[in-house]
Amino acid sequence: MSSATLESALNFPLAEQLPATGSVLEVAPGLLWLRMGLPFALDHINLWLVRDEVQGEEGPRTGWTVVDCGIHSDATHQAWEQVFASALQGLPILRVLVTHMHPDHMGSAHWLCERWQAPLWMSSTEYQAAQMATHGLSNFGGDVTQAFFARHGWSDANDMRNVKARLGYYSGMVPQVPASYNRLMGGQRFNMGGHSWRCIAGYGHSPEHMALYCEASGILISGDMVLPRISTNVSVYAQEPQGNALQQFLTSLEAFADLPDDTLVLPSHGRPFRGLHTRIAQLQAHHQERLAELLSACLAQPMSAHESLPILFKRALDFHQTTFAMGEAVAHLHVLWHKGQLKRSLGADSIYRFGVQGASAN
Repeated sequence: MSSATLESALNFPLAEQLPATGSVLEVAPGLLWLRMGLPFALDHINLWLVRDEVQGEEGPRTGWTVVDCGIHSDATHQAWEQVFASALQGLPILRVLVTHMHPDHMGSAHWLCERWQAPLWMSSTEYQAAQMATHGLSNFGGDVTQAFFARHGWSDANDMRNVKARLGYYSGMVPQVPASYNRLMGGQRFNMGGHSWRCIAGYGHSPEHMALYCEASGILISGDMVLPRISTNVSVYAQEPQGNALQQFLTSLEAFADLPDDTLVLPSHGRPFRGLHTRIAQLQAHHQERLAELLSACLAQPMSAHESLPILFKRALDFHQTTFAMGEAVAHLHVLWHKGQLKRSLGADSIYRFGVQGASAN
């Protein structure tokens, strides 16, 4: 089923309206929508400004809370400066909240925190992962990632050189992480914009993603956990080579079950929408369909993650897209492996294949 068909089952209250770069749209009283550009096929990220009041050392301060930041780049910072000049009503940024550590969300956090002397708020696992990745210990490139991909069947020599060279991929967009942070945890409630917001932890897409739900206003800032048009990237990485990320992600979606279906969902990519449970059902069905296709193929002929790419992805993939697709392929195969529906075998060529032949390789 096409993305357009799936989207037609959702309601988009702002229709085709989009904020221009450097400007804002109000999506609810005191809650502003921004879009920043990205240098990828997925060419934008949605960011949010919430009119807020926090308690300072000298009493309450009125200003804004930023939710997510954009990558660290001159273009992003120029767009932010336009927003500062036109949308803040002369008020400061009081705090910077980051849903998770991926570069499009985390990249400009240090710049914003330093620019406004504002504290960072995020989950502990995401903060630590960002610190590690900024210092080169990431899943985005280098020898360990190259060896992980090769073990799963991606062996093109030129591609492998490029994977090794991507060691600075993360730090190029997140050159620095604030030296301290305030911790967010699943189930935690905090005040923002005069209302109580509940943190909803999600796993699989990133280590400890935090979506934010306000019951009083019926708004969910979903981050990357629930997107209206695309399926969130869910990957197994070299740092956790036997991980079961996709199962974690699917289980995490159950945490949204108690939210009303008319909740206004503010996603990190795409347009604000209503129809939360419809979209979650679509995501679950999408992954179950892919798992069924993959299981059928592997039962017929054991295959590696790289060999399975045409089953999971019907379009041609460039190098950048393949780095993410490989992680997704391993994640889908691992669901079937951990459930015992497939066995994983290490061949004489040192490549893992999944099927019904051979002993399980741990």
